[in-house]
Amino acid sequence: MKLAYIIGRLISAIPTIIILTLFVFIAIHMVPGDVIDIMLGTQNFLSEEQMQELYVKYGLDKPVAVQYLVWLKNMVTGDLGTSIRTGEKVTSMIAQKFPVTFELAFLSIIFSIIIGIPFGIISAVKKNTKTDYSIRFLGLIGLSAPVFWIGSLLIVFISGTFVNYTLFGFVPFIQEPLKNLQVMLVPAITLGLMVAAQIMRMSRNSMLDVLSQEYIKVAYAKGVSKRKIIMKHALRNALIPVVTIAGIQLGYLIGGTIIIEKMFALPGMGRLLLQAVNQRDYPVVQGIVTFIGVMIILINILVDILYSVIDPRIDLN
Repeated sequence: MKLAYIIGRLISAIPTIIILTLFVFIAIHMVPGDVIDIMLGTQNFLSEEQMQELYVKYGLDKPVAVQYLVWLKNMVTGDLGTSIRTGEKVTSMIAQKFPVTFELAFLSIIFSIIIGIPFGIISAVKKNTKTDYSIRFLGLIGLSAPVFWIGSLLIVFISGTFVNYTLFGFVPFIQEPLKNLQVMLVPAITLGLMVAAQIMRMSRNSMLDVLSQEYIKVAYAKGVSKRKIIMKHALRNALIPVVTIAGIQLGYLIGGTIIIEKMFALPGMGRLLLQAVNQRDYPVVQGIVTFIGVMIILINILVDILYSVIDPRIDLN
């Protein structure tokens, strides 16, 4: 792994991030009304001069292109704007909520990997058997079932079966680790089931492709045990596409936790985004969407770097 490759990928990501910020900025400004209209509401008792002062204060008197450049400059310095509802810095709000969302997404991807990879391997090894068909059928259900439906079923089932189980009442991991994991477990499973099904299908297809390679047939001919062939020779090569989809899904999970955070009353970034949309708090919406987009880009770069860790034959040049 070369440092020059990492630096080059980070530099190449800059144009993508700029295009992302441009699309987000334009989309927010296409919404009817502006920050001043939202702040004043329907009852506006300000004079024309006072209105103009507000526009100057918030930089809305400048052309849209200048407003974008100012916002982009502030974003580079870590300033994503200020909430028009609370007056709090958007960066500070994201910093408070992001750990909850990241923990939920991270636990979900860990759960999906623990479930998806073993079942994918078993399905590939037991190809065209009852076991294979059963696993593929469960995977199809995982891909088809809506997240909110799975979450509702789990809430009803766990509430009725385990009376003393704590489903709600989030506490930070640092304060009470066991209670935190207990509260986060069911949301993580709910969010991770669909990803587990995708990883299972990818693991199966990748493993089948690797098992059909010539070097695998040679290993069988030499009398190498089936377990050793699968675990030592086939699995490592089959994991590369799985790492790709797991990394991509982690990025999407960070931006797709809105429904789950709302269902389980988790104080995360997705719930904050939903509240900001309902309250028309556009600076918060703009800041969160931009932050999520940048996170997805950086995670994709990290996935590319992990390729060489899994398979040293991959040359990062």
